[in-house]
Amino acid sequence: MTLFFGEFIGTGMLVVLGQGVVANVILNKTKGQGSGWIVISFGWGIAVFVGVYSSASASGAHLNPAVTLAFAVLGKLKWELAPVYFGGQMLGAMAGSTLAWLCYRPHFSATADADAKLAVFATGPAIRSAGDNLLCEMIGTFVLILGVLFIASPSNSLGALDALPVGLLVLGIGLSLGGPTGYAINPARDLGPRIMHTLLPIPQKRDSDWGYAWIPVLGPLAGALLAAAVFKLI
Repeated sequence: MTLFFGEFIGTGMLVVLGQGVVANVILNKTKGQGSGWIVISFGWGIAVFVGVYSSASASGAHLNPAVTLAFAVLGKLKWELAPVYFGGQMLGAMAGSTLAWLCYRPHFSATADADAKLAVFATGPAIRSAGDNLLCEMIGTFVLILGVLFIASPSNSLGALDALPVGLLVLGIGLSLGGPTGYAINPARDLGPRIMHTLLPIPQKRDSDWGYAWIPVLGPLAGALLAAAVFKLI
């Protein structure tokens, strides 16, 4: 249960802060409305730092099914533990998404743009092109997982400060590679909040764009497998 709750708490912290910064930037009548992509990217980087730091001692702070998959493929995690990690990550993402919605609930009512309301919860492409969008998520996650694997190497360890380079890595990915798709690079981060967008009583919301939802799930998993293969070769 320690592993499950570690992932639940860490992923919940990740999503409540990450979804929160998106809401602050794009919903109407917030203090941060219109502050832009750099603020969103910094917010997600800090969210990753806090999530990793708060759960590292309990579960190793995967917070991402793509990380768990790569570690299992490389023999750094027993396969039978993977469902525990996946469950904690998904439920944590859903819980964090709900808390962020509660915090900004009046601003959803004050926002008429249904696309913006969905964007608070889930990623979407700037230019819809399934093949290109899938490739972008693969590349972004490949960079993330390869970086995480090197950061997690004992020879590179900073102890408790290992959370900092991971947060900076996600910040860099957001600033450099996040423009085409919004850089999910984490199936739980996208799928959990997308489910909550479907379930929560958000006024005048649109559909949850389930036709796109497979891309921020499959792309990161494929990118993780590629990163694991390259890391093994190195």
